[in-house]
Amino acid sequence: MQAYKGRAGSSPGTQSGPAPVPFGRRTEDHKKHVQAIPLPAMQQNLNYMYPQIFWEEGCTNPSTSCPPAPPAAPFPPPVPDRRKKPRNNREEKSVGFLVVSLLMLLSLAGVGLSLFQIFRLEKELAQLRESASTEHISPALEKLIGEKSESMKKEERKAAHLTGNPKQQDLPLEWEPVSGHAFTAGIQYRNQGLVINETGLYFVYSNVLFRGSTCTSQVLTHVVYKKNPASPGNQVLMQDKKINYCANQKMWARKSYLGALFKLREMDSLHVNVSRTTLVSFEESKTFFGVFKL
Repeated sequence: MQAYKGRAGSSPGTQSGPAPVPFGRRTEDHKKHVQAIPLPAMQQNLNYMYPQIFWEEGCTNPSTSCPPAPPAAPFPPPVPDRRKKPRNNREEKSVGFLVVSLLMLLSLAGVGLSLFQIFRLEKELAQLRESASTEHISPALEKLIGEKSESMKKEERKAAHLTGNPKQQDLPLEWEPVSGHAFTAGIQYRNQGLVINETGLYFVYSNVLFRGSTCTSQVLTHVVYKKNPASPGNQVLMQDKKINYCANQKMWARKSYLGALFKLREMDSLHVNVSRTTLVSFEESKTFFGVFKL
C-alpha cells in the first residue's frame, strides 16, 4: 500500500509532491528521522477523515530499490513460573530415609524399654523368693508340703467318717456327720447311710460297742449292707454275731468290728443295722462307721 499527499477536493488519482515511499521503510542513516505530516482534520465537502500519513525520507524514488528492512527482533522467551519449584528426587530420597530412620529409632527404643521392664520384674521376683526362703521356709519344703496337702485333699474328696448318734428313732442306725471327729468329703450322708458317687474300690468299716447291766441270752447282731435304686432289696456286705457274751448277772460289754474292701458302684448306699439299739453305746470313740476310696 502507498501513501499519497493531496489536498482537499482533489481527486485520488492526482499526485503532488515527491513520489510515494513504501510504508514502514527505514533508512540505514541513523541521523535521518521519520516525520509525521498531519492532514486537515476535516474537509467541508467530504464525509470522511483522512488518516495521518507518515513520510519516511531517504527513499523517495519508487523505481529505485530500497534497502530491505532489518529483521524484527524475536519474541523474548517465556518467563518461568517461580511459584512452583521443580521436584528434586534427591531431596525426596533424603526425606524418606530420615522418616525410616526415625521409625527404626522409635521401635528400638520400645524394645529397649520392654527389656528393661522385664529385667526389673525378674529382679523383684528374685528378691521376693530370697526373702521367702530366708524368713519362712525353703522352696523344697514348701513343695513337699504342697504335695502332702494335695494328696490329703485327694483322699478327703472320697472319704467319710461318721460317729454314733444317741438320738435313735429307727433302724438302720443314725449317725453324726459333722460334729467332733465326723466328716464327709466326696461322699454324701443321706437317709441314714453313705451314698457313693463314683464307682471304684472302697474300704468299708464299722465298729459298735454293746453293753448292758443284766445278762441275757439274746444274740447280738452287727450288719453292714448296701442297696442301690437299680437293684431290688438289700445286699449284706459284712455281719457279726455275739453269743454267750456274759456269764453272770453283772454288767458286761462287747465290741464288734467289721472292715473289708469292696467294689462299689455309683449310687450305692451303705447302712448299719444292729439287733438292739438300746444295747449300743453311742460314744464317738466306741461306735463309728466310715468308708474311703482307694
